[in-house]
Amino acid sequence: MLDKNSVNEKLKEVIYPGFEKDIVSFGFIKDIDVKDDNVYVELDIVSSSEDVAKELKTEITAKLTSLGASRVDVAIKQPKAPAQKSNSQSGKNIAPHVKNFVMVSSGKGGVGKTTTTVNLAVALASQGKKVGLLDADIYGPNVPRMMGIVGKNPEVVGNKVKPMLVNGVEVMSMGSLMEEGQSLIWRGAMIMKAIEQLLRDILWSDLDVMFIDMPPGTGDAQLTLAQSVPVTTGICVTTPQQVALDDTERSLDMFKKLHIPIAGIMENMSGFICPESGKEYDIFGKGTTEPLAKKFDTRILGQIPIEPAIREGGDAGKPVTFFQPTSESAKRYQEAASKLWEDIVKINEEGGVDNEAIQPTIGVNGGASACSTTTSGG
Repeated sequence: MLDKNSVNEKLKEVIYPGFEKDIVSFGFIKDIDVKDDNVYVELDIVSSSEDVAKELKTEITAKLTSLGASRVDVAIKQPKAPAQKSNSQSGKNIAPHVKNFVMVSSGKGGVGKTTTTVNLAVALASQGKKVGLLDADIYGPNVPRMMGIVGKNPEVVGNKVKPMLVNGVEVMSMGSLMEEGQSLIWRGAMIMKAIEQLLRDILWSDLDVMFIDMPPGTGDAQLTLAQSVPVTTGICVTTPQQVALDDTERSLDMFKKLHIPIAGIMENMSGFICPESGKEYDIFGKGTTEPLAKKFDTRILGQIPIEPAIREGGDAGKPVTFFQPTSESAKRYQEAASKLWEDIVKINEEGGVDNEAIQPTIGVNGGASACSTTTSGG
């Protein structure tokens, strides 16, 4: 019998292009109407690619015709390509079930990028959001240590891997997929492939936001991510010293050239809180990122002090935001997470960044350069 239930069941056989999951499971079906042998199906998908829409229409029509429909009308709602939130304006999105992507980057290593990513993810999850954390720092995957999952193996389902749920966050890291202490001596192309697989071949849930902890610097990994998913916004982590700020400026410039909106700068190690007196000392300086934030028309998202609880929690796999929520650092992470979510909502309401796509050039060593681009309008 041709009715809404039978149509819905049949649509479960329509696999979303490039995935192993069907369009019903993804939640893309918004309306089904059946009158006699005529069927109307309405979808709302996350890709702006015309090829994806065409393939879906063809497949849906074929499936419902085999069910007995004499006429099939398929309406597909898509985001407009110019409103993509990154340079991936071809509509490519290899993880369409994730609503928002936050790229966390830094100009150099050792500034607390992973610590910041972990605690922001945990903070946002505690605020009721469905959060994922992808450790894309291939050479230095520290997320397993900081989330307390060192030595734990993720569950394999078929030919896919299920992320681990820790502290309210879905987590996956290259460090969980290889032997502890094993080194990776990979060229750029291998890093790019690994990041694509971590997005495509992991059974992520329908997430409100995915934090992606990037390798330090501006290279292949950042470019691959921007071309694989529509990055909603970027965060740059730095310390107050001028030597770190020099590298931070390059990282912010990368966001600008990739047309990724900047949520703000996280100023890490911003002052020291004495555990005995509770008094704060600006041993590395504080607020030195303000001029840089103004230069790139953004803000300081948070100023996180040096507090022993952060180091202890990171080493023990107990993020301070989850295990010591009353600490000063935890409160500041929570405040930064709230600001970040407000920024995400604003970016989505405004439809992203309306810029023409940029075309990264290939450097002489075969790697992609985010610093050489073709842009329109300056």
